Amino acid sequence: MMELEMTSLEQTTTLAVELGHRAFKGMVVTLDGDLGAGKTTFTQGFAKGLGVTRNVNSPTFTIMKVYAGRLPLYHMDVYRLEGGDDIGLEEYLNGDGVAVVEWSELIADVLPPERLAITIERTGDDSRRFRLEPIGEQYIQLCEGLNQ
Repeated sequence: MMELEMTSLEQTTTLAVELGHRAFKGMVVTLDGDLGAGKTTFTQGFAKGLGVTRNVNSPTFTIMKVYAGRLPLYHMDVYRLEGGDDIGLEEYLNGDGVAVVEWSELIADVLPPERLAITIERTGDDSRRFRLEPIGEQYIQLCEGLNQ
């Protein structure tokens, strides 16, 4: 596990863009943290790194939004699901694109065993603490050499 201290929104975006550049087919990123921690802001930067040109916003009321980039981006917000309601999330978690799942702790039972688990903690108005836990060899390699 690695901890990164971000003191500005720009640093958060830089980290997210870099991870987006490194994204691979079938990748799963889980984002957990309190309301307002920066999960959607992170996803916007990640999408930019994937080459997504559309405006990325929270899929809170739609559960999932799909964006076209170098790889398809499946942006999920599962806050309103109970116990991983059977709505076919597994198809996207094991799909041809990249899944970014906000509030993933709520569907822990359907998450793939290998993923990049990120917890974001708000430490100030624009500052955040990121805990990155790469689970699986592919994710360990993904995180090696991050420039933060």
